[in-house]
Amino acid sequence: MMQANFSYWHYPTEITVGVGARSKVISDAHSIGLNNPMVVCDHALPAIEIFNQLLAQLKESHPNIAIFTDFASNPTLSCVNKGIALCQSQEHDGVIAIGGGSALDVGKAIAFMAYQKGTLIDYEDIGDQWQNANTKSILPSIAIPTTAGTGSEVGRVSVISDDEANKKRLIFHPDILPKRVILDPELTIDLPLSITAATGMDALAHNMESYFSPEFHPLANGIAIEGMKMIHQHLPMVINDPHNLESRQAMMVASLMGATAFQKGLGAMHALAHPLGARFNSHHGLLNAVLMPYVLQANRPSIQVAAGELARQLNIGSDFNALMQWVLELRQHCKIPHALHEIGVHDAAADWIAEQAILDPSAATNPIPFSKEQYRIILMSAIHGELK
Repeated sequence: MMQANFSYWHYPTEITVGVGARSKVISDAHSIGLNNPMVVCDHALPAIEIFNQLLAQLKESHPNIAIFTDFASNPTLSCVNKGIALCQSQEHDGVIAIGGGSALDVGKAIAFMAYQKGTLIDYEDIGDQWQNANTKSILPSIAIPTTAGTGSEVGRVSVISDDEANKKRLIFHPDILPKRVILDPELTIDLPLSITAATGMDALAHNMESYFSPEFHPLANGIAIEGMKMIHQHLPMVINDPHNLESRQAMMVASLMGATAFQKGLGAMHALAHPLGARFNSHHGLLNAVLMPYVLQANRPSIQVAAGELARQLNIGSDFNALMQWVLELRQHCKIPHALHEIGVHDAAADWIAEQAILDPSAATNPIPFSKEQYRIILMSAIHGELK
């Protein structure tokens, strides 16, 4: 008898998309039973008028609401534990997470862990550890992204840096997924252009790596292709005109599509970006953007046919070279540095980064199962800007 080889497919949650969609937050909170929610948001947001208005609206409907902002762009386990303690002390019954990928990851982690036994690491994405969680104790959450990159709002993983081990942990559970998602492009207008560019390239990395993953998931392939078409059209438009709400909205959707598609798997960009981010405290999307052409070149023997098909879908040519040229030109348009040394990454930690890369869950679905030495070669090329 043929051995069973199952594929597992999952699709996201209830999503509201459109200009002004943030007005839905109160009714969404009510619909999922949030009477005493906790807000997790980026520390700078309360000083921005549009977010101050949103927080005031939440405070009016929920007078006892607490606002947690004590975390950095690469949130750590110790920061999350502070949020968990606050959630427990005030007996919050859910989380409203507002901000970039870090805020959403912290919010999801707090909602997941508030009433679990053990620690976050006990639920790292290793084997079936997630099954040890008490599903009934997971608090519901609402995610309101303010960037278009990570797609964390539809992810079943929370990425948290381990302070002691100096590495990123992927905390997984199917029910860590927010119950409601609100995509309002007006919330991305005040982003610095550098963050708009880096997060946009991060969305491209998610769609692209999932597309090239060798796993069987034709639904994810279709989503990834459409996501990249939207990025091809709208990321340059957002860079040229940051107040273009139509393109802002399209980029938020493309970001969400990338995170939906990457249940098919990611690859070497993320396998390297995760330890690099933990070691150098660098922006995750920016790392993926810089690494992209170097990883594409290394994967070329296995992705040439698929790359040609993608180039045709994007109407930019018909082969690998056309796709590579598009990536390089898009990076240049977005003012992404060409080499990692330009953003403070040096080669002293190259052996450790390569060792961590082969252990990263993303490495399992790279088109080529790179060795530690191959990861080191890719990394050194990216550090020094040597794209052959």
